[in-house]
Amino acid sequence: MKKWIAFIMLILIALIGYNYIYQNHRDISTEVPKYSLNADSIKDEFASNSAESEKKYLNKTVTITGYVSDTNDLEITLNSVVFCQLSEPLKSSLKKNSNIKIKGRIIGYDDLLEQVKLDQCTIIKH
Repeated sequence: MKKWIAFIMLILIALIGYNYIYQNHRDISTEVPKYSLNADSIKDEFASNSAESEKKYLNKTVTITGYVSDTNDLEITLNSVVFCQLSEPLKSSLKKNSNIKIKGRIIGYDDLLEQVKLDQCTIIKH
């Protein structure tokens, strides 16, 4: 009888461990953004106090507005200070200097390039 109880406990621990390690991935496109900012203001916050800004914004869903300064199939740069990695390739071309609103997850700040980095981005409005 003790062997069966030990076996069942082992199975339960294995299931709990598996579910803890392999959690569902976040779908940023369906999340409600925690902050809505413009590209220059978010860059200025990170440039002035990177540690506090990371505590506030890191891994949070945000919407950012700005003008398109550079683009390719999977990446958009806003105001030359916010780098956005898209979750899907662009279906239509974006014109440089056009205003755009993007939703994504902040993954950090690049001190060398002085850019805020986002991933899993989707275009909200252009």
